[in-house]
Amino acid sequence: MRVYHAAQGKLQELLARFRDHTVQIFARHGMESVAYWTPMDDPEKDKTLIYILRHPSREAAEANWKSFRDDPEWKSVKEKSEANGTLVDKVDSTYMVLTDFSPQITSKR
Repeated sequence: MRVYHAAQGKLQELLARFRDHTVQIFARHGMESVAYWTPMDDPEKDKTLIYILRHPSREAAEANWKSFRDDPEWKSVKEKSEANGTLVDKVDSTYMVLTDFSPQITSKR
């Protein structure tokens, strides 16, 4: 699970970057999008993106993130989208496993 704390006034630009580029680049690097959310209530509603990606293992996740960060298209998209300033102030990242009592989440594949 990742929580992006957008820079002041930059959430819509961050969402556009995900919508138009990031999600497709994730998929190309084996990063399965489970869901994306924005909070409904203040104070987080205008500055937070929360999402979950699925990976086969922690090791696969680390390899996928490395290949994503090294992707020339991603580097170009990030640079262009941040021409007028950074979009994200902080990222919280948490690796999780389902509990034994959790409903199973099925893959879209």
